[in-house]
Amino acid sequence: MLYHFFMDHVDQYHFLNIFKYITSRTGLALLTALLMAFVFAPSVIRWLKDHQGKGQPIRKEGPESHLLTKKGTPTMGGLIILAGTIVSALLWCNLYNPYIWIVLFVTFSLGAVGAVDDWMKIKQQKSDAMSAKTKASLQVLIALMAMIAVQYVMPETYHQHLALPFFKNVLIDLGFFYIPFGLVVIVGASNAVNLTDGLDGLAIGTIIIVSLCFMIIAYLVGNHVFANYLQLHFIPQSGELSIICGALVGASLGFLWHNAPPARIFMGDTGSLSIGGALATISVITKHEIVLSIIGGLFVVEALSVIIQVVYFKCTGGKRIFLMAPLHHHFEKKGWTEPTIVIRFWIVAIIMALIGLSTLKLR
Repeated sequence: MLYHFFMDHVDQYHFLNIFKYITSRTGLALLTALLMAFVFAPSVIRWLKDHQGKGQPIRKEGPESHLLTKKGTPTMGGLIILAGTIVSALLWCNLYNPYIWIVLFVTFSLGAVGAVDDWMKIKQQKSDAMSAKTKASLQVLIALMAMIAVQYVMPETYHQHLALPFFKNVLIDLGFFYIPFGLVVIVGASNAVNLTDGLDGLAIGTIIIVSLCFMIIAYLVGNHVFANYLQLHFIPQSGELSIICGALVGASLGFLWHNAPPARIFMGDTGSLSIGGALATISVITKHEIVLSIIGGLFVVEALSVIIQVVYFKCTGGKRIFLMAPLHHHFEKKGWTEPTIVIRFWIVAIIMALIGLSTLKLR
C-alpha cells in the first residue's frame, strides 16, 4: 500500500524513487515486521496467557522434563509472525504481482488451519485435537489451489518444469506430475517445520536462516542481469518475493526474542504450518524446490527421523532406532541440554544453508 502511494507521488517528489528498488523495500519490510513484533508481542502474549488457561498441552510421551519446564506456556505465537509478515508485505510489496497473493494465500490459509488446531488442543487439552486426516486434507487442498495458481501465472517455459541445482540450463518437464510434486513440497515442508518446533528457539532460528537464503534467491532469480550472470532460470516478477522473505525474517527475529529459552510463548501450528508452506511456495515459484531441501536440510532430517522411527517400529514389532523422535528429542534423551541442542542444530542449519547457496554459483 505504501509502495503504491509513494509511486503515485514519485513525479512530484523524486526522492521517492528509492522505493522503486526491491532491496530498499525488503529492508523496510524487515524493519516493519521486526518493530511490529517488538511492540505488539508482549500484549499478544498476555492476551493468550489470559485466554488459554493451562496453555499448550504437553505430550506425556515426550521428554519428562517438558512436563515441568514447559507446562503453562501459551501457544499460537505464530500469530505474531503472521501479522508482522502479512502487514509488512501489504505495505511494501507491489500488490499487482500475482506471486505475492499466492504466497500470502498459502501463509494465511495454513496459519488459519494451524490456529484452529492449536485452539482445539487448548480447549480439549489434547495434543492431537484435530485428526491427522482432516489436517492433511486441508493442507493438500490449500497447496493444490496454490499450485494451480502458480501454473496459471508462470511462463509456460517453466510452469511444469523442475530445475536441477549445480546444472545450468537443465529443466525436467514433469508435465501433469508437476502439480503432485508441488503438493509434496508444500505439504512436506509445512509438516517438517512443524515437527522441528519442539525446543525453545530451534524452529524459529532455522526459519530465519532459510528465509534469509530465499530472500537472496528470490532477488537473484527475479533480476534478469543477475540471473543471466549466474546462469539461473529467470522468473519475471519473482524478485518481489524477497520482500516477503525479509518481512518473515523481521517478524521471526521479533518472535525469537520471546521464544528464546526459557520460552514465554510457543509458535504452535499457527506459525510452523504457515511458514513452512510459505517458504515451500516461494521455492516452487523460484524453481528452487530441490535447493529448499538442502537449505532446509535440518527440517528434512527431523521429518525423516520421525518417518524412519515409525516404519522401523512397525516392521520390527516395537523396536526403535532413536531413543525418541523427532531427532532433537533423541539428543535430549542422551542427556544434551536444550540450549546445546538448539545451538548445535543452528550450526548444522547454517552449514546446510551455505551448501544450498553454493548452488547459485557452482554450475
